[in-house]
Amino acid sequence: MPAAPLAYFITFTTYGTWLHGRDTGSVDKAHNEVGTPFLPPDGDLEQDSRGEMSQPPYLLDGPRREIVLKTLLEVANHRRWSLWAVHVRGNHVHAVVSADAGPEKVMSDFKAYASRRLKEHFAESADRRRWTQHGSTLYLWTEAEVAAKCEYVINDQGEPMAVHDGRAAAPELRRPSEPEA
Repeated sequence: MPAAPLAYFITFTTYGTWLHGRDTGSVDKAHNEVGTPFLPPDGDLEQDSRGEMSQPPYLLDGPRREIVLKTLLEVANHRRWSLWAVHVRGNHVHAVVSADAGPEKVMSDFKAYASRRLKEHFAESADRRRWTQHGSTLYLWTEAEVAAKCEYVINDQGEPMAVHDGRAAAPELRRPSEPEA
């Protein structure tokens, strides 16, 4: 395997909208490996999760989705990361990105700057919880994996919401540690 992945597939959800026990499944620390099945539906667990929430769920309406998308593009441009695909949905964000930083840093920066912009544009409280604590970070090692995840992000999420397809405008796919040609 190469020393660095070609890209990361990053997913993070909005606060309170993807609870453990939900019908479509969820992930916890014991079910967070590639190929590990989701937690099974469990109404009691979902209700317990809802009861532990300190704030109402956070949903991204159209204007908020656009702010998040614009912010992710700005962060990627500033950091010189290649953002291959992004889809901001009502309760989650998917991104395919090549970066010279680890996926945790990428996700953390995306969430932090998006939170700041949302607070500024919508006069939201600074202590408003917008995102779940973590998210999903998959390493993409081959061009086929990157292409498949871009297709999934752009075209397999249902009705398009706030979408960016950076494949045509971005430089040739290369590992972040490789020099430009």
